[in-house]
Formats: sequence, structure tokens, C-alpha cells
Amino acid sequence: MRIRTSLCALALGAALPLIATIPARAQNAAPAGTADQPRQQGSTHSGWPIKYPPPSPGFVERTLKDAAAYYTAPLRWNGRDWAYFGGALAAIAIAHRYDSQVRTHFDSGYGKSPLGPANSGSITDALPGAALFLGTWGYATLIGSHAGKGEAWNMLEAGGLSFVSAYALKYVVRRARPDATTDPNHFFRGGSSFPSEHATAAFAVGTVFAESGNPRYRWIRRTIGYGVGIYTAYSRLKHNAHWLSDTVAGAALGMATAHFVIDRSRQRREEEGTEFSMVPVRGGMMLAFSTNLPN
Repeated sequence: MRIRTSLCALALGAALPLIATIPARAQNAAPAGTADQPRQQGSTHSGWPIKYPPPSPGFVERTLKDAAAYYTAPLRWNGRDWAYFGGALAAIAIAHRYDSQVRTHFDSGYGKSPLGPANSGSITDALPGAALFLGTWGYATLIGSHAGKGEAWNMLEAGGLSFVSAYALKYVVRRARPDATTDPNHFFRGGSSFPSEHATAAFAVGTVFAESGNPRYRWIRRTIGYGVGIYTAYSRLKHNAHWLSDTVAGAALGMATAHFVIDRSRQRREEEGTEFSMVPVRGGMMLAFSTNLPN
């Protein structure tokens, strides 16, 4: 819904004599009976109202602003946000309870020694998320879809922000991988297991895909998007590269980051639909403000 709200009116007066003369001159120059009509094309003051949309930020500026807002987001969390954070911690704690059982399941038949070399399947496990991003970007480019390209950019931004966060957490928690130890409580003593970077990036990209686009195909998008994340997490467990709680933490981080990026993108679109206008009125001009509000 488009709402036009007047912010202020510039009236006739001694302080603004020049503005006061603009509509008067237009009235004198116009034919009889057309004093209140817009000037014809080619005239000095054609095209009323004059609209001034706010300048769009550049690529680098927008990226830096998004990153700054992302890493300072906890400072602005409300009760609902903290409740989600608490729920994520609870889910990670429950998953940690079953870390050993899940590792034993995938390690069955290989004895008590750790299964496989470190980082087994590191490249192949990243392919589903990469394919989803490249497919979205490629199809949007093929059909010339601006919305599709924006969705692909959101995937890239969500994946990048969440990946950097996961990488930083690894060197704070320093948890040993299950292919290096059978102890799931090996924290702060060296390692790079928590959280799973693969699961983090896959859920970030998959969540953007799942929650974007035409709502008519939401169930299809969610099946594909969250399916990519779940499959990636499963692959990391199967390759004995991560504990169950590592993948749950990665999923929570990736999904939260994706929703942050989606919300920022929606807010940016609403801001780009905002503009100021100079509208002529009897006896002066009016500065008006227009914006698009969600239904």
C-alpha cells in the first residue's frame, strides 16, 4: 500500500519570497482555465512532483554495513531472539548427549580405532550447497531475473558470514574431531571440530533458498533447501569428520544467519521504495514523503 504523508509545507511569506513566486508565475504563463493543471512537457517546471529517491549504497558499503549489523545483532536482541538462542543451546546439549552413540553407529565394523583420515570427504560434502547456489545464480542470470540474482547474493552473503563465524568458534572451542579421539568431551585442548563449517554453510544457503521466492512453491523450496543442509550434516557424520552436536550447532548458526540476511534484504527493499517529493500547492510548495508499507 502506498501512503503519502506530508511532512511540512513551505508557505508564502517574507522569508521565502522566491518559492512564493513559482506557482504565481506558472499561473500567469498558463492559458485561462489551466492554472491548477501541471505544466506541459518541455516547460521549465515540468514533471511535478519532483521525486528524490534516496541514494542506494554501493556494493562494498552495503556489505560492510551488513557485516557490522550481523556481528552486533546480539546487542539488539529481544526476548524472542534470546528464547531462540536458548533453544539452540538446548538442542546442542541434547545432541551432545548422543555424540558417542552416533559415532559408534557410523564406526561399526571398523573396530575401536578412529574411522578414516582427518577431513575425509571435505570437498565432496561441500558440493550440494555449492550446486544449490550456482544453480540459483545461473538460472537467474539465464532468465534475467533481478529477484533471483538478489536471492543468490543473499545465499552468498549468508554462507560467508556464517562460515567466518564458524571458523572463529572453532579456535575458541578447540574440540577434537571424532576421527582423532573417541572422547566427545575433548574441548579446549586442541582441535577444529565445533561447529561443522560444512553444515553451517549448507544450512545458510539452504535456508535462504527455502524461505525466498514464490510462496506458492514454498514446500518444494523447503524440501530442497533444508534437504541440502540435512544431507550435508549426515555426510559429515558418515565420514566421521564431526560429532552430532557439531552439525546441530552448525545448522543453528547457518539458519540464524540466513534469516538475518533475509530480513536485512527485505528491509533494504522497503527503504528503496521510499522517496521525497516536492509538490506544488496553492501559494507555495509542499515537501512530501512516500514509502511502501507491507500489507
